[in-house]
Amino acid sequence: MRALLALLFVFPAVLQAQMNDVTISVDTLTSNTYMLTGRGGNIGIYVGQDKVYMIDDQFAPLSDKIKKTISSLTDKPVSFLVNTHMHGDHTGGNANFNSDETTIVAQDNVRKRLQERGQKNVADKKLTQSDYEKSLPEITHADGMTFYEGDETIMLMHVHNAHTDGDTQVYFMNENVLHMGDTYFAGRYPYIDINSGGSIDGYIAASKNALMVIDDETQIIPGHGRPSNKKELQGFVAMLEDIKNIIQKEIDAGKGLEEVKNNSSLLAKYDETHGKAYINPERMREAVYRSLTEK
Repeated sequence: MRALLALLFVFPAVLQAQMNDVTISVDTLTSNTYMLTGRGGNIGIYVGQDKVYMIDDQFAPLSDKIKKTISSLTDKPVSFLVNTHMHGDHTGGNANFNSDETTIVAQDNVRKRLQERGQKNVADKKLTQSDYEKSLPEITHADGMTFYEGDETIMLMHVHNAHTDGDTQVYFMNENVLHMGDTYFAGRYPYIDINSGGSIDGYIAASKNALMVIDDETQIIPGHGRPSNKKELQGFVAMLEDIKNIIQKEIDAGKGLEEVKNNSSLLAKYDETHGKAYINPERMREAVYRSLTEK
């Protein structure tokens, strides 16, 4: 993922060539709610009575493909685009979607971090001033906000210091669909971005927040992975709590970071099922160790 983000600014022609081969696929969750998968974070689409709500937008070179896919689902324009957090595989298309018809919404820290990153890229001539300005959320919230669309209630819930310091989970109450952004990686180890405010304790708390809201029939859109459900999320939380306890015992025993990173036996019972994606077992051990020791 980091390599792909680097290509976005260093080798745009190479990135564009990679994106040319990407297909945007659609999972129909309800008659009004969809999950779009391409390259990067999963996109949520809700077609309301009058408005369309979009959750995340992947990388800029995919915007035309994503727009074409959305147009196959509805002829209504996107009214609101919610960024679940600031990473480029969820916000890279912001400037392409931002328009008089579409308003970008995110948590306060997302705008701050996009400002910091965008200003540096403008100074380094990797981003135009116009695209920088269009990439920024125009409405932000501190701890959450609510949209009312016909009979639907859409809850935006800020969960603190989980994947990052600006995570938003989006729950469509009547549709009973929850988009968790990168506070949930289905069937794989999660990416805990400690340098951007993430933590193992916050990640566990975010998952428990979701479990308090949903029921057995809820369909979950994870940041990465296939559509999921409450039972799978419960298993994910149990795994994270066990991993935290395993690493904490190593810390209490005086083990250093390198010892924990290099001990492949620590999380062996989960590595086969969850350690084959972007976050491999060594990265998972390192992230949890750092999260527990760099408080």
